Amino acid sequence: MAQKKDVMLLTGAGQIGMAIARRMGYGMKIIIGDKQLENAETIADIMNKAGFDAVPVAMDLSSRDSIKEMIAEAKKIGEIKMLVNAAGVSPSQASIETILKVDLYGTAVLLEEVGKVIAEGGVGVTISSQSGHRMPALTPEQDRLLAMTPADNILSLEMLQPENIKDTLHAYQMAKRCNVKRVMAESIKWGKRGARINSISPGIIVTPLAIDEFNGPRGDFYKNMFAKCPAGRPGTADEVANVAELLMRPKGAFITGADFLIDGGATASYFYGPLKPEDK
Repeated sequence: MAQKKDVMLLTGAGQIGMAIARRMGYGMKIIIGDKQLENAETIADIMNKAGFDAVPVAMDLSSRDSIKEMIAEAKKIGEIKMLVNAAGVSPSQASIETILKVDLYGTAVLLEEVGKVIAEGGVGVTISSQSGHRMPALTPEQDRLLAMTPADNILSLEMLQPENIKDTLHAYQMAKRCNVKRVMAESIKWGKRGARINSISPGIIVTPLAIDEFNGPRGDFYKNMFAKCPAGRPGTADEVANVAELLMRPKGAFITGADFLIDGGATASYFYGPLKPEDK
């Protein structure tokens, strides 16, 4: 019988997820789930050639059954000790419906399902976005509904109906606000198992997808954003991994249910500096 090994679940086969997995996943079996199996295979190949033990699987974040299948495969190998959720879609490349189904509903289900099986001492991070920090505040009741509504009912909430969502950016912001609130609520359940869960909200991070965006129709918007943020540049996946490493190691043992904004100060500039939108 094969020797049991602690497992890391990595959902979303991209640069940020890989950077975190490379920082934290040595000695573990890393199961890389992505809707596009070839993406998972590419990241697994890079990691395996660097000495890691990674296995690619097809996983659709918008499907509870698909998430449960990935978890079942992981449990055959060993205890699930880490979750890195870096899956999601782009507001410039996906519909409102897809954004809400993947980034909002899918993340809620993933945190719920992994929270049922995470090992004692386990840790998770989910990648949210600076976008959620730019949206006007919701009411305490709306925040509570995003945090606490059973995942299978969440897309029925009044605030998420098509007539209440202005465009794909608004859908994305709602999804990311929801991610942060779900992490807060789930951290209480994870805590009962002796585990921790946090979120990270990155700003503009250089990845192949981001480079496509820089060269696309919204390129000037992004270049202006990082030119006018205090850092004066976009970030790197490794800088996001620096934060994840703190959150996932014993040094972060007192941190759970929290969200960390890592955006070079772009959100600060949006509210109080040169990125502040002109009042209409």
